[in-house]
Amino acid sequence: MEKQSDKKITWMIKTFSSLQSEIVQSDIVVVGRCRWRLKAYPKGDNKANHFSLYLGVADSEYLPLGWRRHAKFSLTVVNQFTEKLSKLRERQNWFDKTNPDWGFSEMISLDELHDKEGFLVNGEVKIVVKVDVLEVQGKVDVSEESSPVMETIDVNGFQVLPWQVESVNRLFEKHQDIASKFRPKNPYLKTAYMNVLLSLTQTICHSPLEISNDDLEEEYAALLYLTAEGFQLDWLVKKLDEVKEKKKKEKACLAQLQELEEELKPLKRKYSEMEAQMDKVKAELSAAKYPVSLYDEDVV
Repeated sequence: MEKQSDKKITWMIKTFSSLQSEIVQSDIVVVGRCRWRLKAYPKGDNKANHFSLYLGVADSEYLPLGWRRHAKFSLTVVNQFTEKLSKLRERQNWFDKTNPDWGFSEMISLDELHDKEGFLVNGEVKIVVKVDVLEVQGKVDVSEESSPVMETIDVNGFQVLPWQVESVNRLFEKHQDIASKFRPKNPYLKTAYMNVLLSLTQTICHSPLEISNDDLEEEYAALLYLTAEGFQLDWLVKKLDEVKEKKKKEKACLAQLQELEEELKPLKRKYSEMEAQMDKVKAELSAAKYPVSLYDEDVV
């Protein structure tokens, strides 16, 4: 059972020695208005004889495009007899679609975990995690039980969170008819559609190099989803087409660079050989310039 106090999470892994599964996961907890889950590999995550431990974004596969979370966190395998012997590791990372989990594959060796007193007590391993959420981009999870309900603000009939107001206002200022044909009336549904739209705009603002082809396919699918409900998004389609063209250009340039690199290899070898030959000739030239001595031993 997990216990949470502000930014601190305690997880007791029971019957640790007899666990058969390769991975065990904690319950979902809310810190910084975001949902997190701990993942442990009792027999190691591609690291023999080690206990691996990670902090991950819960249900990350269901979050809208463009989400990112910047967090500083520490993971501790607690020595329940002597706290100063506990194994503490810290790091700071951006969690996103590509990297929804961060942690340590070599958190502690299994030899130390099993043999040193205090880590495995009554068959249980105690994990303590501290999380400090520094920045959130995209969707924020708010639990009524773990966090206070955030007050929303009405912007052109859409209920949005305070930090979304500026972005939504900019959308309506630049594209006044963006929601003129939007049909849904349910306020919760309208908020969900707006969150998808904001995620789309945030993703497009990233460098094309950071957007994968799979992301592009999902972006187009989301655009069809929004336009089917009445959003006027021709301008966003054009932006997405620009990103797609840049991705094509990126692929073409990478292929051309690889081809040029292959063509350059024999030239580099030839250049290296010619430099070596020049060095040899220079050495011979230097020797040829050296005056002849009248007192060499072999001169009679």
